[in-house]
Amino acid sequence: MPTLAEQGEKSRVTQETFNVFVSDKLDASGLRFLEQTNGIRVSNKPGLKGQELKDAIRGADAIIIRSETKVTREVIEAAVRLKIIGRAGVGVDNVDLEAATKRGIIVMNTPEGNTKSTAELTWSMILALSRKVPQAFVSLRQGEWKRSQFTGAELYRKAIGIIGFGRIGREVARFAAAFGMKVVVYDPFISAESVKQVNVTFAPLNDLLKQADYVTVHTPLTPETTNLIGKEQFALMKKGVRIVNCARGGIVNEEALLSALNEGRVAGAALDVFIEEPPKKDNPLLQHPAVIGTPHLGAATVEAQENVSLEVAEQVVDALFGKEIRNSVNIPSLDAESARVLRPWAVLTEKLGLLQAQLFEGDVKRVEIRYSGEVTAYKMAPLTAAFLKGLLSPMCGESVNFINAIPTARERGITIDESTTTATEDFANAVAVHVTTSSGTYFVMGTLFGNKEARIVRIGDYDMDAIPHGTVLAVTNDDKPGFIGEIGTILGKNGVNIAEMTLGRRQEGKTAFAMINVDGNVPAKVLEEIRTLKKVQAVKIVRF
Repeated sequence: MPTLAEQGEKSRVTQETFNVFVSDKLDASGLRFLEQTNGIRVSNKPGLKGQELKDAIRGADAIIIRSETKVTREVIEAAVRLKIIGRAGVGVDNVDLEAATKRGIIVMNTPEGNTKSTAELTWSMILALSRKVPQAFVSLRQGEWKRSQFTGAELYRKAIGIIGFGRIGREVARFAAAFGMKVVVYDPFISAESVKQVNVTFAPLNDLLKQADYVTVHTPLTPETTNLIGKEQFALMKKGVRIVNCARGGIVNEEALLSALNEGRVAGAALDVFIEEPPKKDNPLLQHPAVIGTPHLGAATVEAQENVSLEVAEQVVDALFGKEIRNSVNIPSLDAESARVLRPWAVLTEKLGLLQAQLFEGDVKRVEIRYSGEVTAYKMAPLTAAFLKGLLSPMCGESVNFINAIPTARERGITIDESTTTATEDFANAVAVHVTTSSGTYFVMGTLFGNKEARIVRIGDYDMDAIPHGTVLAVTNDDKPGFIGEIGTILGKNGVNIAEMTLGRRQEGKTAFAMINVDGNVPAKVLEEIRTLKKVQAVKIVRF
């Protein structure tokens, strides 16, 4: 397979232009850049769906989307010349990444364009919530003058808890300092040492919730952050706390929030996002007098739309002409020969990162990754980037990708130590990773079966032969007769099918470790039932 640069060079010789199809409404700044670029032909037809969309993109070399267009497997198969999918925004959940990757199509997003707009909306919400501005205005329009009903709260010397300390979280903290607030931060993938210039206090999530007068979330919606703030978390909070969510619906459990509002524990909530968008008119949160809301306006500023529009247009053009690939979410930048050999290894290392992030505890401090065998004849940086993408994704979501994973990790204070050895050790080719966190050092090793299928061959001291795919139950248990039967019975009676299972143990009759691949998901009640088994020491769900 030729490199993108070689494809671009060939295309410049054999065709007059690259065809770029814009399928969603894009700000004029991006369209203007495309139209003024030599060698680019633009087709701007937002709103097409179904067969019309398939027909329109058949000859496209690149497609630019926002959130409305669904780039399904069928759409990708119809676009026979497609090389690039550019998303003007962060989320790429409307793109079939697996189908795109299989075709060698680069999917890229624009993770930085709406940082300031979202941070500013967060502060608009905090101020409006504190002083009851929307409720007071509604009362005033009704001809009332009920000043005593709208007594608010000052921000000065209050504690704000920021959950997620990426670009937006840091911008929110910067504003908080101007209001004289105490800033408490929870982010397991950022070390306090990496942000010494910011006057914040790092704390575990539960400690943050106990201290905060305001809680604002700035994480992506992932399996790990879904319902991150629920009934148990609200029970830890101060009476009178205020909640702000301008990130993603579902991070704050809406049912638990409503209960906390009705009980008086939460004094008010400001929501820009909802589990269901648009929310139903009779959504009880929208009817609650202590709730204010907006219709997902985080990136809805003139400047943010200009930024993401121009950014995605520039990225697409640079990639088409073989200059540079920025913000790829699915494919490391590799030459053809390296791509052929290393892409299966990139899949493996990303899954090793996902395993580390979901299985082990603590704030990540250091990553030591060692490559052994014939694979070391190639550049290792793309594989290290893939591992870090997997490690950071549960908390950072789509803002971390193959291109920015290494600098993102370093920005968060994670030390990266990469080494190679030609010694084959236990496996002809392998990747071994030690991750040091605030709770300890954890070890995993992986290899490829048949040079293409990823396998986890060691977790800690346990030898394994686990398939990193789908949903996996990771169980630490007493090595005693009957364990497999007991856990199988629980899963079976709840309709959860076991697809694969691998077991490892250090010594007969001591402690064992199991990786159990299951079809579909494992409901929370089933997980709790497994935890009650006497032989089970710990159980976690790992999603690959």
